Amino acid sequence: MSGFDIGQDIISYVALGDSFTEGMDDPYPGDSAVPQGGRYRGWADRLAEHVADTGTEVRYANLAVRGKLIRQIIDDQLPRAVELRPDLVTFCAGGNDIIRPGGDPDLVARVFEGAVRRLTDTGATVVLFTGADTASQPVMRHLRGRIATYNMHVRAIADRYGCPVVDLWGMAALHDRRAWSEDRLHMSAEGHRRLALRVCEVLGVPAEGDWDAPWPDLPAPDWRLARQADLHWAREFLVPWIGRRLTGRSSGDGRTAKRPNLEPLR
Repeated sequence: MSGFDIGQDIISYVALGDSFTEGMDDPYPGDSAVPQGGRYRGWADRLAEHVADTGTEVRYANLAVRGKLIRQIIDDQLPRAVELRPDLVTFCAGGNDIIRPGGDPDLVARVFEGAVRRLTDTGATVVLFTGADTASQPVMRHLRGRIATYNMHVRAIADRYGCPVVDLWGMAALHDRRAWSEDRLHMSAEGHRRLALRVCEVLGVPAEGDWDAPWPDLPAPDWRLARQADLHWAREFLVPWIGRRLTGRSSGDGRTAKRPNLEPLR
């Protein structure tokens, strides 16, 4: 981890990726929802806040945009990240490629490695992420094989380039449905909070809280309510997602990065 030292007076941090890194679905305190064009918080913002809490000045850019495929991230975000020459980079990409029909984790991994090479050449510490285990999500369970294959590639790439890895697959706390938002694809605010703490642990950043703390007990499941929730999810989230795939649209169309420049965290 050549470019990152928690003892520095100033740390520059750039986050690259898609909706996972943009912060969906984690609204800022006081906002019950984020309106069209609004800004989410997310684990990357929370990570920057934790670093700043140590007394270090943090200059932070978040280039992530929801819905982006890996080649779009490389074309649109990677050159800017290299230009900024940060001390710390978090890079998570490829998930949107893999969950699409015919997604090839081997091909995505080859593209991913080229990006990691360019990022590590800057001297930055580049943090990588495995995909989360979808065993607890019935609609996504069939993707476990692709995700596991991609995860093995990510770990091998991390070994080759000396990158720390945040293992989402092994985070049992993410197996609880409360770690995920209503759309069952993005993390909830609590999921983002726990993930930020896990990234801090990997980087050696002191932070208050336990990402692996037990969840409070849930009442016994009600199958009628569960079926109603499934129907609501299909109507509100699955059908629109399929519609975007069929028409070649993306949730990120027309959107730009929420923090395109390295700016002091306030």
